[in-house]
Amino acid sequence: MMGELDKESIYACALSMPDPYSPILSEWIGEISRHVDQNKKVQIFLVGHSLGVPAILKYLETTKAKNIKGIVLVSGPIFKTSKKKVNKFLDKPFSFTQIKSKVKNIAVIHGTNDRAVSYDQAEFLAKELDAELISIKNGGHLNGSAGWFKLPQCLSALLKMMK
Repeated sequence: MMGELDKESIYACALSMPDPYSPILSEWIGEISRHVDQNKKVQIFLVGHSLGVPAILKYLETTKAKNIKGIVLVSGPIFKTSKKKVNKFLDKPFSFTQIKSKVKNIAVIHGTNDRAVSYDQAEFLAKELDAELISIKNGGHLNGSAGWFKLPQCLSALLKMMK
């Protein structure tokens, strides 16, 4: 996606999140904050996949940044599961009212048959955030393991927000 954005003369970067195999929510929020805070004078659009989704949501609850113009949330868990790694990101409920007050453009993208994160989580998230829900039939978790190396729906949602 970064290559496609570059073709449109849009700068993009992928954050290297700390310790993805044993993630700590506060560290991921810190990484997001560090990048947003360094770029206060530019419009920021955040894209998160899987645990990146609750990290973005928790970041938005606490940030004072005014330059976040949109978010795209892909295959993200919002309900607790049997996985401890996931539940560490979901210890406290989300304040959807706070999140919506920080960002107006929101899209949720989810595979209809995601075994890692149930589709009803995407439906709930989209409803709570008044977000566009983009369903990918038989998309799985929308990652490389599910055969996804490009996600044109994500690029389209992002470009639509930027107009």
